[in-house]
Amino acid sequence: MTQSYWHQGIIWLIVLTLSACQPPPVEVHRPPPLPQDPFVQVYFNHSPSTTYKEPYRLVTRPGDNLEQIIAQAIATAQSTVDVAVQELRLPQIAQALVKRHQAGVRVRVIVENTYNRPWSEVSAQDIANLPPRERDRAQENLRLIDRNNDGKLTPTEINQRDALVILRNAGVPILDDTADGSQGSGLMHHKFVVVDGYTVMVTSANFTTSDIHGDFQAPDSRGNANNLLKIESVELANSFTEEFNQMWGDGPGGAPDSRFGLKKPQRPAQQVTLADTTVVVRFSPTSPTQPWSQSSNGFIDQILQSATQTIDLALFVFSEQRLADQLQTAHEQGVQVQALIDPSFAYRYYSEGLDLLGVALSNQCRYEARNRPWQNPIATVGVPKLPSGDLLHHKFGVIDGKMVITGSHNWSASANTQNDETVLVINSPLVAAHFEREFERLYTNAILGVPVAVQRSIQNQQQSCPQITQADDPNAPSFRGIVNLNTATQEELETLPGIGPKLAERIITARSQKPFTSLADLDQVSGVGPHLLQQLDGRVTW
Repeated sequence: MTQSYWHQGIIWLIVLTLSACQPPPVEVHRPPPLPQDPFVQVYFNHSPSTTYKEPYRLVTRPGDNLEQIIAQAIATAQSTVDVAVQELRLPQIAQALVKRHQAGVRVRVIVENTYNRPWSEVSAQDIANLPPRERDRAQENLRLIDRNNDGKLTPTEINQRDALVILRNAGVPILDDTADGSQGSGLMHHKFVVVDGYTVMVTSANFTTSDIHGDFQAPDSRGNANNLLKIESVELANSFTEEFNQMWGDGPGGAPDSRFGLKKPQRPAQQVTLADTTVVVRFSPTSPTQPWSQSSNGFIDQILQSATQTIDLALFVFSEQRLADQLQTAHEQGVQVQALIDPSFAYRYYSEGLDLLGVALSNQCRYEARNRPWQNPIATVGVPKLPSGDLLHHKFGVIDGKMVITGSHNWSASANTQNDETVLVINSPLVAAHFEREFERLYTNAILGVPVAVQRSIQNQQQSCPQITQADDPNAPSFRGIVNLNTATQEELETLPGIGPKLAERIITARSQKPFTSLADLDQVSGVGPHLLQQLDGRVTW
């Protein structure tokens, strides 16, 4: 007995000695939370100043719990809740909607038609036949439903975890973008919630584990990088409710009077003033037959034109040539441009990130239409280092540290002319500071410049494609970006689509008599006409 205690004492002495030799635990520095605007609150699922415990993998991690923020706002509803989101798979949000529906609150849900089927009802064979990305998405959602991870879905698990089944069982009305009698719009890509005609939540995130919390199949995943804004304004809520009502029509079982995509009537950008903050909202899409300047991408272009010091971009997709051209104009005027693009899109042949870096990749020995790498490239473009399984899913830009462009709208032609999308512009240094912190978090360890693999691809294509042509017109000179009608040389004017030597001469003659002040002035020049004006819209200035 005495010997036993003696041995125990020696063991404890060794343990205490080893413990004393261990370095103290490293304290993780967390920056303090930034102050919030009283009307526009900003959240990030990778915020470094907050932590939360994930409800499904039970991982404590940095970030704001976007699912909880959405569910808590829904729980306050007294009269109405409208949800328009591409994909809704999170059970806590579904359960919050059911509770309000059962309490007599009018709840309406719109999703993209591709995601309006419970995963628990999709056969294993159908899942096996899906493209890899969709197959992975299916496996993630099945893992979410399978609470005990035994590979089998019980009725209890389905009723508690399959969000669409939860909504359907409770009788919550839900429809998708085939309700207008079509096969669906480009994408019903909205991600917004309106509560009681007063609280609006707009996010870049779909309501999925992958977009908010992280992937079951990737232990290090912490969710695609996303943001969420919670805005309190009756006037702004009215704009979103009008957009929702256009898509909803008579609702499920009603006449096919829903309007999605280009069937929706065109609405100009709407501005709301909230104390010292202004919020402008614009909804997509815009018909390609309309002037580009009146589209959402044209609206973004106008905001970029206002930059005088800095433009910081964090974009999932960047494939709109005219926005890249506007960034070049800003850069040449002394504006510092920094851009991060998701690694899965940054180096594709159609990525405008390549333009900013001054390089080009061809597609089957043909460059993208009007492709134009910068002659004076920048090295402040790249991709963030992300946890395995995660994406950069933001769609935001920060202008001069005081204005933010965000929403669901990717910087692409399809978002502009096909999809149901939201673009928000918030003029507030307080709000911008939140997005700047997120940008700096991503930029700090980013991989900038042209990667070696891309350099090799360029070398290979130069060997295999001795003469690479433009995709639209191999005989036409490359489009050189935004051209000033009042100062351009004849050669510069001839780089514009549809303008040859004679028309360029007439333009120079016309401006010598009266400088151009608008696109409409150009219409007075013989040989221009509506079709050419449409081609030049967004490509010329004065």
